[in-house]
Amino acid sequence: MNKRWKKFLLFVSSVGPGLFLVGYNIGTGSVTSMASAGAEYGMTLSWAVLVSCLFTYFLIITFGRYTIVTGKTALQSFKDNFGKPMALVVLWALILSEIVSSIGVMAVVSDVIREWSRPLTASGEGFNTIIVTIVLAAIIVTLLFNGRYSIIEKILALFVGLMGLSFVLSSFMVIEDPVTVIEGIIPKIPGGTNAGLIVAGMIGTTMGGILYVVRSSTVKEKGWQLSDLKNEKKDAKVSASLMFILSIAIMAAAAGTMYVEGLKVENVIDMVKLLEPLAGRFAVSIFVTGIVAAGVSSLFPHYMLVPLLVSDYKNEKVDFSKAFNRGIVLFYASLGLFVPIFGGRPVFVMIMSQALGLFVTPIVLILMWIQVNKKDQMGEYKATTFSNVMFALVTAFTIGMTLVGIIGLSS
Repeated sequence: MNKRWKKFLLFVSSVGPGLFLVGYNIGTGSVTSMASAGAEYGMTLSWAVLVSCLFTYFLIITFGRYTIVTGKTALQSFKDNFGKPMALVVLWALILSEIVSSIGVMAVVSDVIREWSRPLTASGEGFNTIIVTIVLAAIIVTLLFNGRYSIIEKILALFVGLMGLSFVLSSFMVIEDPVTVIEGIIPKIPGGTNAGLIVAGMIGTTMGGILYVVRSSTVKEKGWQLSDLKNEKKDAKVSASLMFILSIAIMAAAAGTMYVEGLKVENVIDMVKLLEPLAGRFAVSIFVTGIVAAGVSSLFPHYMLVPLLVSDYKNEKVDFSKAFNRGIVLFYASLGLFVPIFGGRPVFVMIMSQALGLFVTPIVLILMWIQVNKKDQMGEYKATTFSNVMFALVTAFTIGMTLVGIIGLSS
């Protein structure tokens, strides 16, 4: 058992940056988007998940390799090669996106816990969302303030594993007609007023530009060198594969139950409410465990990202003992109280923030595309013809999905 535990810790250590991305990527926003898509359109949008995960695999390898080869992260290189104004545009776009996302993530988690806990309380109202938010935020903030990056990686691995197990198990437990799910895997963009926004949200949560900027930062934080390029590729493969498996499991759980019954999901609470009569309390409890694990695994990176990005921009090592960084963490933690105190429905905010996240992605991709073709920076690792073709395809795809998102937001 001890040997297995050591092997597990060694594996986590070798794929830490990838698990950081999965923890950030598969949060309540992903659950919301994938559940909404599965409930309303079955599995017809699974092609979008597959394509975005394949492109993401290529991009996280590319951004990680650039940092390993040059020793510079994405933001540092943008500042050096294109000037401070361009780097600040990217930085502030990502910061604003994080503010919107942080409000929604904790709101979804606290709402789901309240809905699930209704039978456990005498009043039938469930656990108070403000108290739930404060408790969860306090735990995460305490761990961040007292833990090192290597410890945070292991905590993320635990929650990512719990999330993955919960979603995969729940998808198998609730799907009564697998044939209906499989038959729905025919690529198309369905009609409907929200279809474009949902598609853009799904792509945005998988291919947001922030993922690739953060990828370069976590690779540098990890201290990988040229000898680790093979490991970096393995790490990227694990990350993209987990993103695909978890996204499809969530979509399938909704497609195999609510889509078959003709029921729509406007938010995750709807899915919790609708799943129970269809699948039973136990299956719902497993799904809720996955949602909470997804939320917590996402909140760790959310709270860490701005200090990480600002330190990245300043070319400093992130240090959570600094008052400035702790203040930022506390600010983002406090954002989780916005919906519990003032009310509102976080689902549209979550989908919109993911779609809006696509707007900065083409800029990030084009800037990195230019950089990986610089012989004086990349040397023998300069972009190949295949890499340039892939960059062209990914950029065109992202711009196309951004236009789809704009149409979805305006409709």
